[in-house]
Amino acid sequence: MQRQMEEKGKGSERWRAATVNLSEMGANLESLQKVLMQKAVFVDEETFAKASLSSEQARTIKALEQRVVTTERKLDAAIIDAARAHSEKQQAEAAQRAAELHAQEVTRELENTTNVFKLHMEELRSKQEEISAKDGEIKVLEAIIQTLSGKESRTADF
Repeated sequence: MQRQMEEKGKGSERWRAATVNLSEMGANLESLQKVLMQKAVFVDEETFAKASLSSEQARTIKALEQRVVTTERKLDAAIIDAARAHSEKQQAEAAQRAAELHAQEVTRELENTTNVFKLHMEELRSKQEEISAKDGEIKVLEAIIQTLSGKESRTADF
């Protein structure tokens, strides 16, 4: 019950506040109307049409200016992106050139190593041939020694 009374009290306070707001709004509206009547300029239809056209053109110009500003921002962003891409391209090209030079260096080193290896192989072949020739000579000398030792032992036996 008391709760209902409190709610009614709150409701009546709201109504009072609403009516006060309405009366203040009415006073403000009257004040605005007086100001408009004092400041209002009355023009003929042709002047009003020209003013309306000028106003519309001004709005169009403002919208176009806004589009120009937006387009300029996009252009600036595109220029920055292009500069960044150009810089990245230059870095990639420099890295590619460095890699190509390194590959050429490695290729030269491999070629030099191959040439040195070929020289060593030729030297080893010639040494092998010398060894084979010496080995042949040694075998001939051993055969001669055996033959001579065989004759000496036969002569010693007689």
